[in-house]
Amino acid sequence: MLKKLLPLTLLTGTLTMAAFGLVNAQAPAEPQAYKPGLGDLMTTTVQPRHTKLGLAGQEKNWVYAAYEQHELQEAFDRAARVWPMYRKSDINALLASTMKEPMEAVSEAIKNADVGAFNDAYARLTDTCNACHQATERAFVVIRVPRASPFPDQDFRPVKP
Repeated sequence: MLKKLLPLTLLTGTLTMAAFGLVNAQAPAEPQAYKPGLGDLMTTTVQPRHTKLGLAGQEKNWVYAAYEQHELQEAFDRAARVWPMYRKSDINALLASTMKEPMEAVSEAIKNADVGAFNDAYARLTDTCNACHQATERAFVVIRVPRASPFPDQDFRPVKP
């Protein structure tokens, strides 16, 4: 009986040792920091802020519009920090040269609670987004003024005290 169990025991021990050896040989790689693509950042942080800013302005919710404009600026800043260069484009320089004027015009319209000025400034901001896409060879990404809310769980009307 012992003669029959000995080969089986040796085989089991060998397989166990081999498995431990493989586990040790395949130690986990050093964790890498996640670096989202520029398109990922635009889709997940910039575009929703742009949309929410537009919806807040349409509803004349100036407090919320000011908040979203600030968040939009931060989203641009983060995207430029993660991707200072995209292909041949200096994203910091591109954003600084194109977004400054329309963002300031949007801010001024919000401060003055001026719907007409907001609509004009927001349209310029949107056009600037598309010009940037063209400059970075992404002309097929076309942004527009939102026609409806993709956020069914959020009310963009001003809160009444």
